Amino acid sequence: MTDLIRAALTEAQEGLAALLANEETLAAIAQAGQLLADSFAQGGRVFSCGNGGSMCDAMHFAEELSGFFRHKRPALPATALSDPGHLSCVGNDVGYDAVFSRYLEAHARIGDVLLAISTSGKSPNVLKAAAVARAQGAKVIGLTGKKDCALASVSDILIATPAGSYADRVQELHIKVIHILIESVERQLFPAS
Repeated sequence: MTDLIRAALTEAQEGLAALLANEETLAAIAQAGQLLADSFAQGGRVFSCGNGGSMCDAMHFAEELSGFFRHKRPALPATALSDPGHLSCVGNDVGYDAVFSRYLEAHARIGDVLLAISTSGKSPNVLKAAAVARAQGAKVIGLTGKKDCALASVSDILIATPAGSYADRVQELHIKVIHILIESVERQLFPAS
């Protein structure tokens, strides 16, 4: 069993090392942090969405922004598209591909930002959400595990974490990226905190 544990931790370590060595991805993370801070500074709102574990990451991202991360500071307007009433209503009446985009049709505006999370970069409902967000005038940060994916074509900034073949390793780097984005926002908007 310790061999399995050691192998899993080694694989995770290799994914993190690959991310650290990827200057293009590090630059995209920096750009995304700036975009989020600029949006909040100008009165914009931030939305996030994803499926399964990525929905959990989207929720974590939003609650750290509307709550607080490392320092007590004013709440920031961030919402994860995860309301079960909305998801089940739209899923039943319109279709699962529209569960995120329908919400954005009602709420996304110019100056807002969507963090669209899909480990594969090809989740139909995330792609549709990104397309609708952009049509509404919002910017899109795509967070994925594959650089050459459909999400790239509907993202203003694409962050592709190089973490191996399985979604769990991709998600491990996603949570690191999410924490960095939140810390970046806090440092830019609340430097005295």
